[in-house]
Amino acid sequence: MPAAADLALATSKNCMSCHAVDRKVLGPSFKDIAAKYKDNKGAADVLATKIIKGSAGVWGPVPMPANTQVSEADAKKLAAWVLSTK
Repeated sequence: MPAAADLALATSKNCMSCHAVDRKVLGPSFKDIAAKYKDNKGAADVLATKIIKGSAGVWGPVPMPANTQVSEADAKKLAAWVLSTK
């Protein structure tokens, strides 16, 4: 699956409002997320759940809100793409 298509998906789901591929914005960069989870075999599922349900306390005091408009299939695509940005 082409990287540009997944960047487009991330943009369409408003991920880019708080994240960037290679620099911290409000949330961590996708490259930093990929590095943090590189040795976690279940990382794609963990991240897909965090995308949909939100997360707090992992990267500091600013929580990531739930993204209930993102389908499970799209969350899995986004998680796989984020993990590929190393």
